[in-house]
Amino acid sequence: MKQTLLNLSANGRLIAGLLVNLLSSICIVFINKWIYVHYGFPNMTLTLVHFVVTWLGLYVCQKMDIFAPKSLPIRSIVWLALSFCGFVAFTNLSLQNNAIGTYQLAKAMTTPVIILIQTTYYKKTFSTKIKLTLVPITLGVILNSYFDVRFNMLGTVFATLGVLVTSLYQVWVGAKQHELQVNSMQLLYYQAPLSSGFLLCVVPMFEPLTGDGGIFGPWSLPALATVLFSGVVAFLVNLSIYWIIGNTSAVTYNMFGHFKFCITLVGGYLIFHDPISINQALGILCTLAGILSYTHFKLAEQEEGKSRLAQRP
Repeated sequence: MKQTLLNLSANGRLIAGLLVNLLSSICIVFINKWIYVHYGFPNMTLTLVHFVVTWLGLYVCQKMDIFAPKSLPIRSIVWLALSFCGFVAFTNLSLQNNAIGTYQLAKAMTTPVIILIQTTYYKKTFSTKIKLTLVPITLGVILNSYFDVRFNMLGTVFATLGVLVTSLYQVWVGAKQHELQVNSMQLLYYQAPLSSGFLLCVVPMFEPLTGDGGIFGPWSLPALATVLFSGVVAFLVNLSIYWIIGNTSAVTYNMFGHFKFCITLVGGYLIFHDPISINQALGILCTLAGILSYTHFKLAEQEEGKSRLAQRP
């Protein structure tokens, strides 16, 4: 009975974390789109603001005794912080040098690359059933972006680097929490300011710091208020990402990311009246079928693992 209550409590926390990530991720997509369209705020500068606000939010949380910071050597998380900057930079360069369809197709490759990294370097095993769930998901992404897939040499290089660095970043988020024995807040508390510092060095290469469109440009009060609100939502997004990966896996988080992509497409259709073609509708259905299959097989594997533990003398 006690074990059942503990399992229900753990599942409840997981569902709550996924729900927070779902709502905040969808919310931030539409807030950011509003910021880009109506204020022209630069993309990487907005990401920098997000991480600064995330660190400030965590600072307030630790002052309120919501969590206790754990002293970590900088060298233990420097590659994590650098990989975040690389993920932001290469993802933006991929978006700038590729069609939207090509960009989305490249992002879908993150899941198999994560599986490859974890299998090769972390000796983690994945069942054939889990691997096969990638087929309908990849097919769904291809159907969504079929008419907008165009390859070029520079765009392909940036897309490939973006996938590799993003995959490493997401794997390391989970690995570092277990390696350093810290929770999501404790790790993000150190990584956020470090990544902000590195990102501040990268931003001038792509975006101006002053003048029109710069981080210290002449922004209106409504623009600054919206950017600040976006930062608060980003705090919830970043924290929930770390929490989900730390409590499940990078693959599970990516599967959830595909689900959010489907919800975002439907939300764009309902809120912004963005058109959805038959191909896109089929793509959404294929992606959802893959996600449901992954969830079913993953839950079955967990139940099988629990049964084996229960049978041990």
